[in-house]
Amino acid sequence: MTPELHWHPVDWSIVGPALVAGLLVLATHVPLGRQVLRKGIVFIDLAVAQIAGLGVVLASTLGFEPHGWQVQACAAGAALTGAALLLLMEKHWPDIQEALIGALFVLASCAAILLLADNPHGGEHLKDLLVGQILWVTPGQLQAMAALTAVLLLVWWRMPEAWRRAGFYVVFALAVTASVQLVGVYLVFSSLILPALAVRRVASPGRALGWAYALGALSYGLGLALSAMLDLPTGALVVVCMAGICLIGARLVR
Repeated sequence: MTPELHWHPVDWSIVGPALVAGLLVLATHVPLGRQVLRKGIVFIDLAVAQIAGLGVVLASTLGFEPHGWQVQACAAGAALTGAALLLLMEKHWPDIQEALIGALFVLASCAAILLLADNPHGGEHLKDLLVGQILWVTPGQLQAMAALTAVLLLVWWRMPEAWRRAGFYVVFALAVTASVQLVGVYLVFSSLILPALAVRRVASPGRALGWAYALGALSYGLGLALSAMLDLPTGALVVVCMAGICLIGARLVR
């Protein structure tokens, strides 16, 4: 027997801040995602997000406050270390870089599981890292994310071409470190890859960015609204909506 769907009104006091969080994530992830596709290292975001998550888990294991500066420092330090490893892989082993990225992701995932083995809430922590808690973002988190996003975008667009190789990994690591704590690993991957895939055949860079931002924003708006109305898991529903909208968008923009 099919379960009956119950519709609920959308509480914009909750959905509104979540939508702002999604738009802030898209602001950096759309241009970075296009660069990821150019480099052909699609799973880099999963690896860096998981490494940043490992930093969060490590900080939690050490007893730091969940939203304290120590947690941010651990997450950023872990992600930057991962970025340095990825840059090293690109320099010395470009032919097997994607395989090494996958191995790094699995290693970081298993390390997080081992750190949480004795934690009675370990399963909940791992779930939060994967699907995020976008509906419960705070004004403080949004303000910090907005400031970081502005700095990273300024650095990215003003960065000299000679610095782009190493600079990409640094900007990428810091962007993913912040976003994975807001929206989770799944939405980080989707925000990076799906809009970029949808516009990969658009010749004009400006038009491609515009379409990618529009498709991503529509996905977050629709997914968050449906999640509130249907009382379904938010992160998973936004990912599904983004996949569908970007598939349709890829046909339209072509």
